[in-house]
Amino acid sequence: MAVVKFPPKQINPFLSEYLVTGFYRDDGVVLVSPDKPVPNGAKLG
Repeated sequence: MAVVKFPPKQINPFLSEYLVTGFYRDDGVVLVSPDKPVPNGAKLG
């Protein structure tokens, strides 16, 4: 799951325009994902 249409931000050599969401765990990062199918571009409510 990601947030898009952010203002561009320079992060080292990369230009980022979105934010991927996740949670930290001791063994790494778990990316946020819906538990049921939703269409691309659906709004998070």
